[in-house]
Formats: sequence, structure tokens, C-alpha cells
Amino acid sequence: MPIVLASSSPRRSELLERAGVIFEIVVSPAEEIHDASLKPDVLCELNASLKAEAVARVMPDATVIGADTLVFIDDLPLGKPLDLADARAMLRRLSGRTHRVCTGVCVIYPGGERNSFHDLTEVVCRELDDAAIDEYFARVNPLDKAGAYGIQEHGERIIAEIRGSFENVMGLPVDMVIEALG
Repeated sequence: MPIVLASSSPRRSELLERAGVIFEIVVSPAEEIHDASLKPDVLCELNASLKAEAVARVMPDATVIGADTLVFIDDLPLGKPLDLADARAMLRRLSGRTHRVCTGVCVIYPGGERNSFHDLTEVVCRELDDAAIDEYFARVNPLDKAGAYGIQEHGERIIAEIRGSFENVMGLPVDMVIEALG
């Protein structure tokens, strides 16, 4: 029975490969919902479900994994920045503060049964001035990352502490996914 990752995220692919999962990638055409009135876990799980459902409709005999990761501060979601000015504003907002990273996952099995879950990780950001942000942006493209940063790419320059799963902050709570794949 094939396993399909409904995501174009290279980080999610890397995490599944490291865990020894054999899978194929089918990018989901689903449009994400951006509703700040929803609780972080509800919003992430909803978007993960939309992504998985879109792929499961065309691949009903596969086990499909959909995922969505958002950075939340003050319960407001920070998705991928629109441009470098937006990315800079995000990092300024995160500077010196604790935020949460939520990844929602939906696994749809052949026959339509589903398992939805999420993981939350607290992340403490270093104090960041404009020079530190510029230095980080010189090393990392922030535009394809929720919250304008990637923990796995020079994360030590902007992150002081993580309370929870490093893999969740990268974009996929691998241990939980492996358990769901059983």
C-alpha cells in the first residue's frame, strides 16, 4: 500500500526519509484557510485535512499524509511571509519572546478512515536587532517558512531555546506520524 506525502516541503520529505518511510510526493492543490479566529491546533488540523483530502480523492488506495505548520504569537498565526519586509516584521515581533509552533497532521487511509492530530512546541527567540536579522537573511531564505525562519537552517542565530519537538518546528512531528502509520 503506497504512502503519499501531500506536500512540497523539502523539510517534511527529509524528515520522513530520515525515519525510513518509503513514500511518494503528490503536492496538494488545496487552498489553506487563514482564519485567525480559530484556535492554533484547530486551524492547523483543518488545513492538514484539506491537503490530505484533495490528494486522497485522486489516490484512494494510498495512505495520504497532509500537514500544516504555523507559528503563533499572542494566538495570532504567522504563515509564510509575503516578502522580505513582511519577514523582517515577523522576526521583529518574535524577537525576545516565546512563541508556539503548531503542526497539524491528517492521515487518510485507504477506505477513507482518518487520523488527525497536532503537536505544539514552544520556541524562545533571541533578542534580534536589524543587524542580526540582516545576517540571518543573508544565510537563509525566509520566504518559504512559517514565521520567516527555519530552525534547521542557522536556527541557533535566532533561537535561544526549544521546549518540545525539534522535528515539529521543522514541519512534521515524525514520532506521531510513524505511530499513525503503524
